[in-house]
Amino acid sequence: MHVIQAVLGPAPHPRLDPMDAISTDPDDLSYFGRPPILMIASSAAARARAVRTVEATGVRIAAEVAVPEALERIDRQISASAVWLELDEDCGVPMDELLAQLNRDVASGRYAAVVSASSALVDPVMAQLGDGGVEFIIDADDAERVAALAVATSTRSMPLRLSDVASDGNAERLRQLSDEVSRIAATLARLSTGPSTAEQRVEVAPAANLPALSAETVRSVIRARRLRTRYFPEELFADPAWDMLLDLLQAELSQLRVPVSSLCLAAAVPPTTALRWLKSLVQRGVFIRRADPRDGRRVFVELAPEASNAMRRFFAQAGKEAVI
Repeated sequence: MHVIQAVLGPAPHPRLDPMDAISTDPDDLSYFGRPPILMIASSAAARARAVRTVEATGVRIAAEVAVPEALERIDRQISASAVWLELDEDCGVPMDELLAQLNRDVASGRYAAVVSASSALVDPVMAQLGDGGVEFIIDADDAERVAALAVATSTRSMPLRLSDVASDGNAERLRQLSDEVSRIAATLARLSTGPSTAEQRVEVAPAANLPALSAETVRSVIRARRLRTRYFPEELFADPAWDMLLDLLQAELSQLRVPVSSLCLAAAVPPTTALRWLKSLVQRGVFIRRADPRDGRRVFVELAPEASNAMRRFFAQAGKEAVI
C-alpha cells in the first residue's frame, strides 16, 4: 500500500491563469529531477478544481490545456509523470479520442493518468478506458482525488506532499481509502486461491442442469438488502461485490443488459468505489464487459458463465429466506 507523506506548506509552483497556458518548455525536465504533470480540463471550473488537487501534492504542472488541444500537447511532451484529465462536461469526439490515447499510453508505460469526471460521464468514459491502468474517479472528494494521484504516480517514484487537503480533516478519509483498497485486494486474493488447495477447484454445472431460479426471487433479495438501510446506517452493510453480483444475476434472468453506470448504482457505494470493484472483478474473470453494438460510447457488464452458474447453485443450496 502506498504511503503519502503529509508536509505542511504551500505548493512550490505558481498558479497559472489562462486555460491553455504552458508553464514550462516541454524539453525542460529540471525541478529537482521530477517529471511534471500535464493537466487537461473540459472547462475553466474543471481546471480550477484540478489545479487545487495537483498543487496540494506539491507536484509541478507542465501545462494546462483544454481537451481539444490535448492530443497535440501530449505529442510534444517529452516526459511527464502523469496526465490529469478533469471532465465536467461531455466533449464528444475529442474527449473520446483523448481517453483512448490515455488508455494506450498508460498501458505502454509512457506515463500514469488520472481521469476525474462527474457521474453523468461514467458510460462514455468507461467505453474508452476499459479496465486498464488509468485511475478513474467519479464525483470524488479531495482525499479521493489526492489518493488517486498518489496511486497513479507511485510507480514512477514521485513522492507527494499534502498541504491544504491534509489540513482540512481528510487524513482519516485517506486512511479509509487505503483500507478500502486493501479489502478489495484481500477479497480478490481469496477468490483466486480459495481457503485451501483442496477447495480451489469448483465444479461448473452444465447449463441444462442448473437449478431453476426466477428473476423475482433475486429481486426480492435485493429489496430486502435495501430495506436494511431504513433501520441502520447504510455504511454498516457495504458489500459492493455481492450487490453487483445480485444485480447482474437478476438482469440475466430478466434478459436485460446492464450498463456500467447502472451497475455502479446497484453497488450502493460511492461511484469510485464501485468502479474499483468492477475493474477488479472484470480482471479476475467474474464479470465480462461487452460493447454496445448500437452505441460506441457505452459498454455493458454481465456475469461470466462460471459466475452465473455459481450464483444459481448458491441460491438453490441456501434457500430464498437465507439469501440476504
